[in-house]
Amino acid sequence: MKVEQIYTGCLAQGAYYIVSGNEAAIIDPLREVQPYLDRLEKDNVTLKYIFETHFHADFVSGHIDLSKKTGAPIVYGPTAEPSFDALVAEDNQIFEIGNAKIKVLHTPGHTMESSTYLLIDEEGKETAIFSGDTLFLGDVGRPDLAQKAANLTQEELAGLLYDSLTDKILPLSDDITVYPAHGAGSACGKNMQKETVDTLGNQKKTNYALNQQNREAFIEAVLDGLSAPPKYFGMNVAMNKGGYESFENVMNKGLNPLSPNDFETAAEETGALILDTRPAADFHKGFVPNAVNIGLKGDFAPWVGAMIVDVKQPLLLVTEPGTEQEAITRLSRVGFDNVIGYLDGSFESWKMSGKEVDEIKRISPEEFADQFNTDSKVIDVRKPTEYAAEHVNDAYSKPLDAISEWAGTVDEKEHFFLHCAGGYRSMIAASILNSRGIRNFTEVEGGFNGIKKTGKVPTTDFICQSKL
Repeated sequence: MKVEQIYTGCLAQGAYYIVSGNEAAIIDPLREVQPYLDRLEKDNVTLKYIFETHFHADFVSGHIDLSKKTGAPIVYGPTAEPSFDALVAEDNQIFEIGNAKIKVLHTPGHTMESSTYLLIDEEGKETAIFSGDTLFLGDVGRPDLAQKAANLTQEELAGLLYDSLTDKILPLSDDITVYPAHGAGSACGKNMQKETVDTLGNQKKTNYALNQQNREAFIEAVLDGLSAPPKYFGMNVAMNKGGYESFENVMNKGLNPLSPNDFETAAEETGALILDTRPAADFHKGFVPNAVNIGLKGDFAPWVGAMIVDVKQPLLLVTEPGTEQEAITRLSRVGFDNVIGYLDGSFESWKMSGKEVDEIKRISPEEFADQFNTDSKVIDVRKPTEYAAEHVNDAYSKPLDAISEWAGTVDEKEHFFLHCAGGYRSMIAASILNSRGIRNFTEVEGGFNGIKKTGKVPTTDFICQSKL
């Protein structure tokens, strides 16, 4: 028997590939399924089942395309109501893969259909759980996402999650391996560990949620400090539950090279958003007017979802040459399937055509330190917890994910400095502000990390974020 975790860092997402004998199962596959097909062919095995732990909110699963290409049925836990053919399992139902077995443990709480899959090896030993968003390493799934669909309060869902963990997970052996659907960096939890695999015994010791004294304490603990979920989550759930366009069609439509003239015409006629995926270091020096910069070399897809929100929004891409396919793939993972083309020759072709070019003023941390004084206005776009841990004295906390709310309050007559932790998020903010006509600012390269290293700018005392 073989178990392989296929972890995608930019989504903090784990898919799983299980082989026993000449049969295989895949759990929570990514949108692009060719890598799975290649594995199946290489191992000369047949895909017997595609297991979904729940209707995912933070990414679009590849279950539908994978089922169409292999003929393998899609399996959901009890109460699931997908809009396509699938096997809706019963609690404790067992599925055979070669000489191994997978047992369905219905574990509602994150969502009502959420299920944990218990792997039983060829010798009959319970060896691992694929816990989806029910149990993470260091945390549990947030119980506030499915309130509307379940017609329950977040407190009621949290109570169901407590019951699921207490009745179905905690009685299992300590030596069982825990394979979660997500790790640190995912918006599906608030306190996840950096590791992606652990034993259940260690989680019983170290996971705060598994160490609450009673149901009421658990509910209070898991609901405390939850930030608002990204607004695109509901649209991803709808796609996972209702179906979506094939990945091949999305790719073929998006791989449409456009000359500068055609690119400009398409932008004007379609109302497409121009998404520039180049690094911030290149973007600020020159870009197509009104373009929004979200660098491909970073947490690209989650920030696209958080900033653009509407998965149906038409997109025109400006990319580093040769990265068009990667950009379209990563956009599709969070449901942004409406890429209508990309700028052929990247920004250089636009610049060489003589068309209008825009820029963002960016300075080094040392330059910021030299220009900073007690009258300087500084906007910090990091998360509130990062800001609370340590920040430039008197800086304003304006988180990037709330820019739509605070951008309209900016006084355009008053110059301000803009920074994040390292420069990725602040350039996203800078490009959005610039596209809205707010230009009286200077973005700081290297962000707070660089500012702190200068030793010249007064900051608040550091507080460990784990204590916030």
